[in-house]
This record gives sequence, structure tokens and C-alpha cells, in this order.
Amino acid sequence: MSKILTFRFRRRAANSCIALITIAILFSLTGCSSVQQINENTIEEAPAPVTAEAPVEIMESGLASFYDDKYHNRKTASGERYRHDLYTAAHRTLAFGSRVKVRNKKTGASVVVTINDRGPFIRGRVIDLSKAAFAAIGDISSGLIKVDIELIE
Repeated sequence: MSKILTFRFRRRAANSCIALITIAILFSLTGCSSVQQINENTIEEAPAPVTAEAPVEIMESGLASFYDDKYHNRKTASGERYRHDLYTAAHRTLAFGSRVKVRNKKTGASVVVTINDRGPFIRGRVIDLSKAAFAAIGDISSGLIKVDIELIE
């Protein structure tokens, strides 16, 4: 019985020694790492922060139209009901819930809308806006306006 206890004690002691040696080697290696000496001549000033806004990335340009009143309260492709008083829009490829900034090229007026439908399906048009969103950036009587679209989120 004492031989078994002696063997277990020696085995634990050997494992402990190996662990201590490993730790000692690791500490000695970290002590050998080089540290750069800071000299008055080598200190560089940090560059000044950039204060200008990032350039606007136009995702798409083209014609915008608006939904006719006959579509009010009808279901959109996302399942929501279209309401002409909300700032929503239809786009062919953007995910539902995406928010885009639509800017009138002529006046510079812009509006942020949420994509909740698919369309427009007429060549040359890039987005269909709700009536309220269209009225915020252009004259409803014109029917179409040239716009730039910028993806926000």
C-alpha cells in the first residue's frame, strides 16, 4: 500500500515540477522581449482628427414617382398596408425595412423613407414614394422628379 502512495506522490510532484518549469520558461521569455525606448526626437504628434463629413455615396439615380390614391389601405409586398400619409416607398431590390434618403436633384430637398413594397415596374423609374414623401421633396402635379437615392440602413 505504501508503494502505491509513494508512486502517486512522486507522480504529482513530477507534474508540479513540469508545470513550474513551464511557467518559469514563459516568464523568462517575456522578460527577453524588447521595449522601444522613447526618445524626445522620436515622438510624433498624432494627426489632426478629420472633421469633414464622409462623402455621400449615391446608390442610385433616376426618376421617382408616387402611389396613386387608389392604393391607399391596400396591402404592400411586405404585408403592411399602404398609407399615403406615411414616409414609405417601393424599390425593386432593397430589403423591406431598409431606410433610404431620397434627394430631389433639382431643389436639393430630401426625405428619409422606409422600403415596404416592390416596384416600380416602369422602365426609367427607380423608386415609388408615398404621396406624403413625394410632396415633401417635389410638386405632386409634376408626377415625376429626378432623384438620388442614398442607403442609410
